[in-house]
Amino acid sequence: MSTATATIYDDLALVKEELSRCMKCGNCQAVCPVFITEKTEGGVARGKIALAQAIIDGTIDLDDPDMYEHIFNCLVCKSCMQNCPTKVNFDKIIFALRAAIAKKKGLHPVKKNIFKLLHNYKPLFDLGMRAGGAFQGLFMKQIPSRQGRQLRFPIGILDRKRILPSLSATPFRSQVPEKVTVKNPQATVAFFTGCSINYIYPQFGQDIVTVLKKNNVNVIIPQDQHCCGVAVFAHGDVQTAREMAKANLDALEKTNADYVVFGCGSCASTLSHEYKEMLKGDADYAEKVEKWSKKSIEISTFLMKKIDFRKPEGVVNATVTYHDSCHLKKTMKVFNEPREIIKSIPGVTFKEMSKPDACCGSGGTYNLTHYETSTGILKRKIDDINKTKADVAVTACPGCLIQIIDGIEQFGEGQKGTHYISLLAESYRNEKKNGKK
Repeated sequence: MSTATATIYDDLALVKEELSRCMKCGNCQAVCPVFITEKTEGGVARGKIALAQAIIDGTIDLDDPDMYEHIFNCLVCKSCMQNCPTKVNFDKIIFALRAAIAKKKGLHPVKKNIFKLLHNYKPLFDLGMRAGGAFQGLFMKQIPSRQGRQLRFPIGILDRKRILPSLSATPFRSQVPEKVTVKNPQATVAFFTGCSINYIYPQFGQDIVTVLKKNNVNVIIPQDQHCCGVAVFAHGDVQTAREMAKANLDALEKTNADYVVFGCGSCASTLSHEYKEMLKGDADYAEKVEKWSKKSIEISTFLMKKIDFRKPEGVVNATVTYHDSCHLKKTMKVFNEPREIIKSIPGVTFKEMSKPDACCGSGGTYNLTHYETSTGILKRKIDDINKTKADVAVTACPGCLIQIIDGIEQFGEGQKGTHYISLLAESYRNEKKNGKK
């Protein structure tokens, strides 16, 4: 029986210490993508901190009709935290606020049922995603670049002009065996696929397995892994997120792997950082969360720092620029490793953006609920990509990629968008074609 103690996500008053560290200096304004776009104090960390203090003091009620919009008009990109002189952990504050709203007002019925389906009825969710992949042509048409689809008619909050990713008729985890073994392995890893790779970009999953095999690494793909829970947690459904966290830790524990690798910075940061706070004080999971948070590693860091990386020899003729996902750079502190991999590929010319770590405006579901602001942020990113004259824009986050491809199709210059690991896999595959190995 779990014996979890109260956390900031159970009691908003526990964030008082974080609130007291805010100097009201306004440094967060200079880097907040929402503030830069909307120019309103309510969009920036300082404004939301004042809001949290007022709620705790009782001068504002969580039932205030404007409260939800203020609290959810945030990407949680952590740019403010990097620019804060007193290092206020604003992400904890915003997540605590959202948990307090969910606790008092409840989740929107649509969100509640989706989250429940995602966690408690995985086979049914899988079936729904398969059906979506099989019949998506009825409500979405393929665009000429074949990088995504466009709605044939309006559906809910989805803007018709936006480009959406195609769903896979066969999820990635149904395409591969649970264990992929090699001779003389350097290590054994568990591959945490995340939802985007499993349901939208299965080719990225295949490419990650290819890369790991080429580097003599055994791969275990736990079939009982769940969504990492980041979207659920970010919407305030802390209880469901905790259940997902426990299910994932249990699944990883069965693998006895040396590391758990990710092809998604958001999943990686959730398991390595958020789970510890979510399950704080839970005696039943204290050992597991400590163990697997330490073993959680994004694939570029694993390749460059944990094993003897085999440099590729196949030529890939491309001019490439790289977008740093917020979770990967600002939480996982991964910056150099993806670039080292990209630069190691024969034929690739690397072009750095002026602001490669500027948020793209995706923010999980933020791009759905705040599409106009999100698009304003995205346009700045695409303008930066255009200036590099790269023909391929890569990232380490499938969520960012969905957003960037939407931006490329609206504001870009015909660039291809993909995961950087797919370039590495392509180089390995081209070795035979180029007369190598």
